[in-house]
Amino acid sequence: MKNFSMHWKESKNPRKQRKYMRNAPLHIRKKFMSCSLSKELRKKYGMRNIYLRKGDNVMATTGQFKKLTGKVNDVDMKNLRAYVDGAENIRKDGTKRFYPIHPSNLMIIELNIDDKKRKKILERKSKK
Repeated sequence: MKNFSMHWKESKNPRKQRKYMRNAPLHIRKKFMSCSLSKELRKKYGMRNIYLRKGDNVMATTGQFKKLTGKVNDVDMKNLRAYVDGAENIRKDGTKRFYPIHPSNLMIIELNIDDKKRKKILERKSKK
C-alpha cells in the first residue's frame, strides 16, 4: 500500500489508471474481480454482477475461448486473472497450462454457494 491513495478520484490518463489498479490493496482488488451474471441468475438474485470465486461455473464471452464453459480452477488476485478448466495453452514441450482470463471476459452461469459468506452476500444484495 506504498503508493496507494484512498482519496484518488479519477483520471483519463492510462498510466494513472494502471498505477491505481496495480497498487490497490486486496479489499479493493476484490472489486476488480467482479463478473457479470447470466440472465437467469440476474432474475433469481436481483443483481447484475458478483465477485468471481473458485468453483463457479463460467462462460467466456470474448477472446479465443469464446463460448467455452468450465469451472473456475483458480483466481489470481495479484494479476487480476481467472483460470478456467478447458482454457489451456499447450507449450512446446507438450505440457498444458491454464490460460489466464480477465473476469470482464467471463459470465457466471452457476454460483458456488458452499459457504455462509456467499449466502449472506446474496441475501443482503437481493433484498435491495
